[in-house]
Amino acid sequence: MKPIPKTFHVKSFGCQMNVYDGERMGELMAAQGMTPIDDAGAADLVVLNTCHIREKATDKVYSDIGRLRKHGKDPMIAVAGCVAQAEGDVIIARAKVDVVVGPQAYHNLPALVAQAAAGTAALDTDMPTTAKFGALPARRKVSPSAFLTVQEGCDKFCTYCVVPYTRGAEISRPFDAIVDEAKALVDAGAREITLLGQNVNAWDDAGGRGLHGLIRALDRISGLHRIRYTTSHPNDMREGLIRAHSEVEKLMPYLHLPVQAGSDRILKAMNRSHTRDSYLKLLDRVRAARPDIALSGDFIVGFPGETEEDFAETLSLIDQVGYAASFSFKYSPRPGTPAAEMTDGFVPEEVMVERLARLQASIARDQAAFNAATFGKRCTVLIDRKGKLPGQMLGKSPWLQSVHLMTDAKIGDLIEVDIVRADPNSLAGVELRRAAA
Repeated sequence: MKPIPKTFHVKSFGCQMNVYDGERMGELMAAQGMTPIDDAGAADLVVLNTCHIREKATDKVYSDIGRLRKHGKDPMIAVAGCVAQAEGDVIIARAKVDVVVGPQAYHNLPALVAQAAAGTAALDTDMPTTAKFGALPARRKVSPSAFLTVQEGCDKFCTYCVVPYTRGAEISRPFDAIVDEAKALVDAGAREITLLGQNVNAWDDAGGRGLHGLIRALDRISGLHRIRYTTSHPNDMREGLIRAHSEVEKLMPYLHLPVQAGSDRILKAMNRSHTRDSYLKLLDRVRAARPDIALSGDFIVGFPGETEEDFAETLSLIDQVGYAASFSFKYSPRPGTPAAEMTDGFVPEEVMVERLARLQASIARDQAAFNAATFGKRCTVLIDRKGKLPGQMLGKSPWLQSVHLMTDAKIGDLIEVDIVRADPNSLAGVELRRAAA
């Protein structure tokens, strides 16, 4: 038996949805009277909120458990998130943790912690629909930029992806619940909200409002200055959403739209349900609606069967699009996915490493070019943290670039700036004036 924890620490791996889930688990623990602390080694309860997309992310979880046992004060350990969902009682057997809880059941975390404190390892990997959201406490976190999950799960079944198995089928949270949570976030200090979902642009309700309708509703919230959304699927980019990028001023000019590969043969093997041409035509429509939009994407190199010719098509697509940013990875087989059985076309590790380096060089080139094109522009920056130098503050441009400037502004202020320097990974600005609250 262990005492009921008095302090806790949440460590989240992976995507922004995990960051949101980690925040909500922290709010759950705080509502039980526990105190959050920054030092995992000193906490009574450590929650490892896991990601199962990459193999190394899974390995990190077990490494963290080992370090906590070796250097910590023998805390209660809870493994949450997608690794918990995928491996369940295997984690309890292998790592002898106290609690394992899936991403659709973490609203039960307080009860599971109490069960573990009583001496029984607790496991909950049930996958109800949106019941957890109704069981979560009211939002209390004060932050100028906040995440808000509106959609979970995926019905696309890309052959490399575990999300349909760890997060379940696509579900959309109710319209009114989302709007209420957004208002609560703004009341607590948020000036920017990023709507989250595995396929966020698949969000819909019985009235067929679609994500564009939800965005237009949030646009009417007084005190909310910026709206973003991620991650989108090309097949769910409706015309209304594209139009919103032209018509909704608060919707920031940034779109993360993963393509994964530039070869139609590989896209078909991935079950991506779009082609190179359909993707490029979609981007043309988006750019027609919002010419200054920054585009980002996801890429997988070394998918089973990928030839040098296939990879060359990916590089040529990157050249054609000119991404402002991107996430890129070597292919990593995930147990239980169809691609994990595609052993005939295995791409050697050294080939994947070399291709990834070439791809990332192309992306870095285009990101530097996009930043350079921002030099001399005037834009509004949302201050979200302190810089390393005295008097220096950092924030985000409308295009999600990091901007640093010398100012006495506070976190949460919106500052109109002139961009006076453009570096490959950040911008420097000079303050002109403060925006109204």
